[in-house]
Amino acid sequence: MKLYISLGIAFFVLALDLTSKYWIESMLQFGEQIPVTSFFNLVLTYNPGAAFSFLSEQSGWQRWFLSGIAGVAAIVIIFLLNKYQLEKLFCWALSLILGGAIGNLYDRIMLGHVVDFLDFYVGTYHWPAFNIADSAIFIGTALMIYDSFRTKKEPKKQSE
Repeated sequence: MKLYISLGIAFFVLALDLTSKYWIESMLQFGEQIPVTSFFNLVLTYNPGAAFSFLSEQSGWQRWFLSGIAGVAAIVIIFLLNKYQLEKLFCWALSLILGGAIGNLYDRIMLGHVVDFLDFYVGTYHWPAFNIADSAIFIGTALMIYDSFRTKKEPKKQSE
């Protein structure tokens, strides 16, 4: 997959993520929720930490630490997208991860926290709220794992 196509996919994910976060923040106040189904709410919450609120109780250093990790990851992913252009599924996976990582990186740098709003639950058990960027990262990671188990065809060797 050409690099510009991969970056276009990442940009689409980024745009969808930022637009959805802007929309939810314009609709809800912090902590407010809108029941949508018997297992799903829209809720506005902020996460200053990483996945599952890891490091969220720290004094603020985690903002820059996690931003640095996301920045380095984005650079590595762009390098990998360029290097493995022939690996279509791998590039799709990396593109989704890149778009999600940049979406959450933007929030961390500009807001000091990540905006989360998708709240799934069963009974009284709620999965930690997440966003479009988190979903893209999860799907990209799942695709990457799937791709790693697929049987790859060896390139044909030229006969002498």
